[in-house]
Order: sequence, then structure tokens, then C-alpha cells
Amino acid sequence: MNAIPSVNLEDFISDNPERKSKFIQDIGGAFENIGFVALSGHFLSDELVQQLYDEIKKFFALPQSSKDSYEIQGIGGQRGYTSFGKEHAKGKKEGDLKEFWHFGQYVEDNPKLAQEYPANVMVNELSDFNSVGEETYKMLEKTAKYVLRALALHLDLEETYFDEWIKNGNSILRPIHYPPITKEPQNAVRAAAHGDINLITLLMGAHGKGLQVKNHEGEWIDAIAQPDQLMINVGDMLSRLTNNQLKSTIHQVVNPPKELWGTSRYSIPFFMHPVSEMPLNCLEHCVTNENPKQFEDIAAGEYLNERLIELGLVKK
Repeated sequence: MNAIPSVNLEDFISDNPERKSKFIQDIGGAFENIGFVALSGHFLSDELVQQLYDEIKKFFALPQSSKDSYEIQGIGGQRGYTSFGKEHAKGKKEGDLKEFWHFGQYVEDNPKLAQEYPANVMVNELSDFNSVGEETYKMLEKTAKYVLRALALHLDLEETYFDEWIKNGNSILRPIHYPPITKEPQNAVRAAAHGDINLITLLMGAHGKGLQVKNHEGEWIDAIAQPDQLMINVGDMLSRLTNNQLKSTIHQVVNPPKELWGTSRYSIPFFMHPVSEMPLNCLEHCVTNENPKQFEDIAAGEYLNERLIELGLVKK
């Protein structure tokens, strides 16, 4: 497959059984064949998207000393600011050419999880930063819930199979700034080749060249969404759960041509995570003679911690 398929979420949430069925078939096929899809019809308004971009550009333009004051030690970068070059891909020593912010879950009706998760970090300099981030988080979480409902049906599960596991899940909204490149990078790119940890990722800002996906033939193809689309991909947790029926695809963000080194790039992924207790044991009906069980049993929280250590965000 040499192009990213497109789907419209409005088809799934319509009252038309044929449109709903085709959406399930199309997104399931895309995630089996390449692991990525471009999705329109989501719950983000154009106005909200513009507000978020305005706010994150203002944040990343703050003096470095101001940004550094929001880098919280001891929580593996789960909330607040992570400075330039700190994160690296699994198996890489060189840090990625990026800085980023993390908004986390806004827990409802669960005091235990409210205590377990780190608190969101409030930016004092920007009056709308936190409220716009929270609204975006909730709209992306709502979008992801319906995508997972479609995938549940594709996998012959109850439509609401994922609902209990993603309610108050450990999801992360990550505005990323790739600053202008000022000198020849030494073996570093804006985001080295990697697979995502989580169930699914919803990416805002894949509107220009940079994001590349490795297809099953081992070729890198550009993944470019239309302005009104989100790029959505399968993460490793969902791949484990489905015994690799749904593919977690390796992707990267390459450096721009030299004539564009002086430009910033912004992208905003939403990493949909379940609660820590969710078992990622391979679904029984995804294990067959043709597709033997490929992964050991593990819970989502334990798996996440293992991966954060590999990324250099948590120390052993």
C-alpha cells in the first residue's frame, strides 16, 4: 500500500447501517494493511484547532527559563514541559530534535485515579493555554472512543468493549515544537523511526511533508492529511491485544530540506491510553494456527513503564 486511506467518522455515527458498516470495513482494512488512516468528521472545530495552535506557539516562544520552570522532575515527563533533545527513540542514543508539552487526563468520579495520575501543570503566563488544551483533549478523547468502537466491531467484540478501559485512561495530549535547525544534525532527526506505545494515536498537524510511514514492503511513504483531517494510527498496545492483526506501523518525522531549516514545525498527537489495569493479553479469537500467539500477557501500566524506560523518560 502506497497511500494512506481516508475515512469519515460521520459515516460511523450516522443512522445509516450501510455507511456504518463500510466505515468499519474501511478503517479495519486500513489498520490491518498499513496501520494508518486519515479521518475527517471528528469532534474538533476549526476554531478550537486554531486556538490551540495559537496557544502552543505562544508557549514555545516563551524564554527558555520560563519553559524550564514547567519541567517537573520525577514523573517521567508525563505532565508539563520536556525540553529539547531529551526524548529518543527505542534503540537510539541521539535525542530527537523537539521539545513538547503534556496535558494528561481530567479524572471524573474516580478519586483513586485522581491520586494516581500526576496533576496537570498550569501555565501562568498564558490565560487560555490550559482551558484550550483541556477542551482539545476531551474532543480528541471523544473521537478516539468512537474509532475504538468501530474497531471493536471489526474485531467481532461488543461495540463498547473498550469503553470501560479508556474511561479515565492515562491518555496524553502532546503539543510538539520542532525548532528551526541551526546546524547540521549529527545522526538526529526531528523524530526517529518508532512505533507508538498506546492503543491508538490521533495526530493533528500532519498537513505538510515530514511524517513518513514504513509500509509492509519496507518503503517509506509520506503521510499527509488534509487540513480538516486527523492522522490516526495503531499503537503497540492494540497490536498486542489483536496479536498483530491490527498493525502498529513504524513512522518517523524527517528533517526538512536545507532551504527550510529555518522554519519551525508543530504537530499535536493525542495518545489514547487505557487505565493501567487493562490486560493486553492477545484476544483468543486473534490467535490461530496461521497466526500463533506472538506476545506475552501483560497489563497496560506495566507495559507503559517498560517503554518509558526504553525512551529515556524514566530511569530504572
